Amino acid sequence: MKGLLLNALEAGERLELIYMSDKNDLSQRVIKVLAVLKDEVQAYCYTRNQFRTFKMSNILSIGRLRNHKMGA
Repeated sequence: MKGLLLNALEAGERLELIYMSDKNDLSQRVIKVLAVLKDEVQAYCYTRNQFRTFKMSNILSIGRLRNHKMGA
């Protein structure tokens, strides 16, 4: 996971993640990584339109942003 985060940081690429908050709330987010720390990721969250810090231990799934196509 850390390698994917560092690659996205270097490339300026957006990522999609599934995150569980400390209150056990699940959310799907689209982020741009700004910094990768020991146990946290600092990122701009496009879903909330805010800068956020995500705990690595709470990231359940992460990957490159998928292209969503419209139509049949």
